[in-house]
Amino acid sequence: MGRRPGRVDVHHHAVPTFYRRLLEERGLLPGGVAVPDWTPQRSLRVMDRNGIATSILSVSTPGAWLGDDRQGRQLARRLNEFCAGVVDDNQQRFGFFATLTLPDVEGAIAEAEHALDVLGADGVVLLSNAAGRYVYDPGFEPLLAYLHERRAVVFVHPGELPAEPAPGIPSFTADFLLDTVRAASGLVLSGSLEKYDGITWILAHAGGFLPYISHRILLTMLRGEHKLSQAKALVDRRRETKRRLDLLRRFYFDIALSSSPTALPSLTAFADPTRLLYGSDFPFAPSAAVRFMRQEYEETALDADLRVAIDRGNAEALFRRVGEEPR
Repeated sequence: MGRRPGRVDVHHHAVPTFYRRLLEERGLLPGGVAVPDWTPQRSLRVMDRNGIATSILSVSTPGAWLGDDRQGRQLARRLNEFCAGVVDDNQQRFGFFATLTLPDVEGAIAEAEHALDVLGADGVVLLSNAAGRYVYDPGFEPLLAYLHERRAVVFVHPGELPAEPAPGIPSFTADFLLDTVRAASGLVLSGSLEKYDGITWILAHAGGFLPYISHRILLTMLRGEHKLSQAKALVDRRRETKRRLDLLRRFYFDIALSSSPTALPSLTAFADPTRLLYGSDFPFAPSAAVRFMRQEYEETALDADLRVAIDRGNAEALFRRVGEEPR
């Protein structure tokens, strides 16, 4: 019997040395923690120890735009070419989401086109907010329209909240989750999710706490509707509730740092089971944390078919490169 295919990790970060040094020089702490020392070889070791066959690399917050459009375009190109090189060297072990340049929309469209057509990116990564402007910002619509036309996969990773962090609490602990919920809720409430339905959206960290507050978002949707529509929702509550919540279920969710006995039941009770994906968050989650969360995941009761879908099956439907077993 052949070896069982390994997991596909859709939430796995690349931190090139030149990028780490740039962030350190500027005193930036992504998620409120020190920038990790990373190499592709370290990723491969962690992957092998945790049953991960393929990882889709992405650059975490703060991304490429650090306040200057020209420099942001140069940095995005350098990051994407680096990631493409890692993939070329390890074609069955890595893919990558291209880094763009928001809030520079023109640069973002140009870089998306280059990354998808020339570098072979598997999709793009967008921060929940760029300089305080969320992904559903009307000014970003030209980019969303382009990604819609390309039927692109978009990985939404949290950024820093446009507010000071709470003293003593790193932003990755709680602020990241709120930032993701803001972005996802805004995509639904603004109509962008339906208007640009050619985009496949993946939300990091189980969508923050979006599954837990899905009915709050539903009530927010109802507040903006006509009274007749509100009355209909009360009369036919189950059908009308499902119809609205099905909008939220269009999102894909990774389980990075969310694969616990308390978080997973909320996610699996809400989400479309064909839209759940494995994620590790390495190296911002160090190797010990990756192992810990993987063990929590493996010890949490799940239907066997659902576990296979999360580990690999759902990702195979999204990414052509993971269809074959690594050698």
